[in-house]
Amino acid sequence: MEILAHPNPALKQRAQDVEHFGDRELKSLVTTMARAMYDAPGVGLAATQVGVLKRVIVYDIDEGLVALCNPRIVESSGETEFFEEGCLSLPGIEVSVERAPSLTCEACDIDGSPVIIQAEGLLARVLQHELDHLDGVLIIDRATPEERRAAIRRYNEVVHTFG
Repeated sequence: MEILAHPNPALKQRAQDVEHFGDRELKSLVTTMARAMYDAPGVGLAATQVGVLKRVIVYDIDEGLVALCNPRIVESSGETEFFEEGCLSLPGIEVSVERAPSLTCEACDIDGSPVIIQAEGLLARVLQHELDHLDGVLIIDRATPEERRAAIRRYNEVVHTFG
């Protein structure tokens, strides 16, 4: 399964909720997403990045693979912080993105059991980044207009140099 790259229009679409849990199709999706994420290599991947409009994400921040269905942030810290983020759909560039440093995420595992995650630091950032993908939002969409233009210029240079 190939990871879609900007400006693929599928990356701008909003994913639909997972309605059927535990079936072979969902398990296969998670397996292929995990393989693509590890091969890239990356720490997170949303189903929209592989052209599947389902609210599914996978991530591994050195604690083992986690797959979440229908994740949503139910609470976040009042403060925010900026940090450079990369993206598998915009390889070769980083953009400074403002995000909450801690949050609570509710989701289901692939069998449909509820999951509550209290996240901070890198995990909070990864969850927000992947949830953005499920809503059709890329890191360049969170940049100022000037930063966005500069990031797209850098990205195009990388694509034309290595692509």
